Amino acid sequence: MDTLRPLVDEMPVVIFIKSQSDPVSHSMKQLFSSYGANPIVYVLNKLEKGQDVKYALQMMGQNPSNIPAIFIGGDFIGGANEVIGLQIRGELVHKLINAIAIWV
Repeated sequence: MDTLRPLVDEMPVVIFIKSQSDPVSHSMKQLFSSYGANPIVYVLNKLEKGQDVKYALQMMGQNPSNIPAIFIGGDFIGGANEVIGLQIRGELVHKLINAIAIWV
């Protein structure tokens, strides 16, 4: 987590993706943007310490094939399925507000 902490503390919403052309990652960016949140997106294979970040995500239980990996307010949420689950349960907006990613 030492590798991740400086990156995930940078903004209220942080997304780690494999590539810019991944449609699931694009959908996650669009979902957050639709609420007015402005996520910072890191492309793992373009990060200087991308392999270290991938390893840290794996240690947190994030399957490398299940990227994007999403943090809200510094907390690891998981992948797209977990974010969609929050959305369906009506919890995503509250997490974004608590992280000061959006204002009401």
